[in-house]
This record gives sequence, C-alpha cells and structure tokens, in this order.
Amino acid sequence: MAAVSTFNILMYSHDTYGLGHIRRTMAIANHLRDQRTNILILTGSPIVGRFAFPRQIDFVRIPGMIKKTNDEYRSLSIKIDDKQALSIRTNIILATAQTFKPDLFIVDKEPLGLKKEVLPTLQWLKESLPRTNIVLGLRDILDEPRVIIEDWTEKNVYSHLNELYDEIWVYGNRDIYNPIASYSIPEMLHERVVFTGYIPRSEKCLNTREKIRRRYRILPEDNFALVTVGGGGDGYEVLERFISMHDHFPTALPIKSLLITGPFMAKARRESIKKRGRIHGIKTLPFHSRLEELIQAADLVISMGGYNTICEILTQKTPALIIPRETPRREQLIRAQCLKTRNLIDYLPWHDVTPWTLRDKIFTILDDRARYRAAMESFQLTGLDTMLARLNHLKNLHSPAVSRNRRAEQPLHAIA
Repeated sequence: MAAVSTFNILMYSHDTYGLGHIRRTMAIANHLRDQRTNILILTGSPIVGRFAFPRQIDFVRIPGMIKKTNDEYRSLSIKIDDKQALSIRTNIILATAQTFKPDLFIVDKEPLGLKKEVLPTLQWLKESLPRTNIVLGLRDILDEPRVIIEDWTEKNVYSHLNELYDEIWVYGNRDIYNPIASYSIPEMLHERVVFTGYIPRSEKCLNTREKIRRRYRILPEDNFALVTVGGGGDGYEVLERFISMHDHFPTALPIKSLLITGPFMAKARRESIKKRGRIHGIKTLPFHSRLEELIQAADLVISMGGYNTICEILTQKTPALIIPRETPRREQLIRAQCLKTRNLIDYLPWHDVTPWTLRDKIFTILDDRARYRAAMESFQLTGLDTMLARLNHLKNLHSPAVSRNRRAEQPLHAIA
C-alpha cells in the first residue's frame, strides 16, 4: 500500500507586539489541521509558548521585534543591531520554507512581512516550488484607506500582490467593509480575493458560564462585566477610566467586574490598576489563555475592539461596549462604527469617555441586552468553514492528476 502523503501548511505571523496576530493564526491553524495536514507557524510572539499546541501543529520562534515608529523596529529581547535582527529573522523564514517545502503558505496581514523580511521566501517559492499556493490573509480592516494606499504604493505592494500571491483571504464580510474598494486593490486582483467572513472561536461549552462565575464568586443574578484590553501595551487608559468611574460612583454601580490587563502592560501600571481595583472589589488578571470562556460567562464585555476580541464576542453573543483606540491606527474605530450600524455592538469614542458617559452606556447596554443578542444570533461567522472549503479545493488541485495550469484556471469567486 502506498504511503499517504501529508499536506504541509506554513503560516507566517510577524507578531511585533500584542496578541492579535498569534491568536488569529492559532484559531485558523486549529481548524485547518487534521491527521494528514501539518501546520508550522513562524512567529515572533514572545508569549507563543503560553498557548497549547495540539498534534499536527508546531511553531518556529523568530527573534521578537517591537515597533518604535510606523517604520522603525528594534530587537525586543536580545541586544543586537536592528539590521542583524531582521537578517536573522529573514534567514530563518527562508530556511524554514526551503526545508519544510509547504504546499500552502499563508502570510498574515503584511504582504511582504515586517520590513520585507518575507519577500525572499515568496520569491524563492515562486521560482523553486511553483506548486505552492501562496495566500495573503487580511483582517477585515487594516486602517483608514489613505494610510494603506500610501503605504502600499510606496512599498510597491500592488505589483508584488499580482506577481507573488495566488489568493487574498479577507477575514470579514464585504457588506460590512470592502477593502477591495477602500484600498484601491487593482481589478486584475479582484478574482483572487475571497471574503471568508469573520472567524468564529470556540463554541459555547455546557456549564462553562456557571463554572466561571462560581470560580470568581459571581452570583447568577449579578451583572458581570469583563474588561479586556488585548495585549495591554496600549490599554492602560481604558482600565484607568473604568476604575475612575468606580471612584466617582462607589455605591451606584451594581456590577461585578474582572479586568484583564494583558501580558504586555508595564508592571508598574499593572500593579497600579490591581491596587486601585481592589478598593472596589474588582478582580484583576494579567492574562487568560481561554478568554472566550470569560466572555461566555460575562453579561457585558468592555474592550478596545481588536479583531480577535470582536470575533470572540460575536461567537459567544455577549453584549459589548467598545472603546476603540484612534492612534496610531484607526482600524478599531472604523470596525466599531461598521458593526454598530448592524446593532452588533455599541461603542464610545475615546474623547467622549468620562465616568458619567461610561456608566450611562453600561446601563443602556445591560437594559437592552436582548436586542444585541438577537442581532448576534442572526449574524453568521463563516470564516473557518470558508477557509476549510478553500483548503480542500487546493488539496484536490495538488493531486498528481491536476496540473498547475489547470489549477490556475479555477475560479475563486464561486467559493468566495
């Protein structure tokens, strides 16, 4: 009997900071894996080791880098020159691809990688391993159109997309936000774009809500507010405003709260939040590897509205108040505005956040929670199913009976 060959997927996630990229990559990898599919993740995330990796999934850790400005990065941990760090990352990425020989290469968000570190690998795959399908995965919204168009024009991204990428997967719904139009993606690329829909997370598990609430001593009749700011590097102000609301209304807030500061919040700030929160009986954690369980247990989530947290909120169908950051990117604000028009969430612009407006918004959402849940019940999260359908299609095209010429003729729009 002939040995059953495996299908190798290589995923790149630059992860300069925060949790968003690695969490999205892990969600996709967990859904696409099976006994005949190996998935190897290239990541610069300094906390990737905190996540549980199931069989058929592993990772290669490249040296971490952190953004200083929009176009300047420095080494995160080791004391080496920035160019040295990028050179190490570039060579590891290329060597991994040359050794692993992926059938599918998925690049997250940055078409050329951080500072073009993926470009040599993309070029090598096209020249030396042309049967590899190369996919760019984009979250629903990157930034305001002007910023992305200027950046992609300066870096010649549009030409590289045409020359190097077989498909572009947009992890969102075209009718909510259409990056084809917003980011001036050329017409020659339109048929390569697949709108997957938003990516669902772990479904509700029986008794999880009750178990979590018992663990944190939250009664069935209590209103439980979960406040989470992703990695926490830029989330201090949101938590500070939330606690300031309690300072102003120490006896007029009938909610029990749990704050997740994030692993990247500075220790001094994290300790300050914990100390101030303790005065009001607010519990604080730096990190939780299964955030979806906390969201399922909550009656209200307060968040900055990053892509992954929004997907978890929509999956668990928990009413949410978004306080989006507006610098250095306006992605979170645009997403909040778009989702509010569908009654999926509510949001409060940063310049409007005061103890009074925050309290009023919380009460309004809790009083109207049924309307938000109904909107989320009718909203379909199709991201993983669409990607799995694409993967099965590509696996069929990799069978010996199908030539690359025939694969190039396959229409994408029928599956999008």
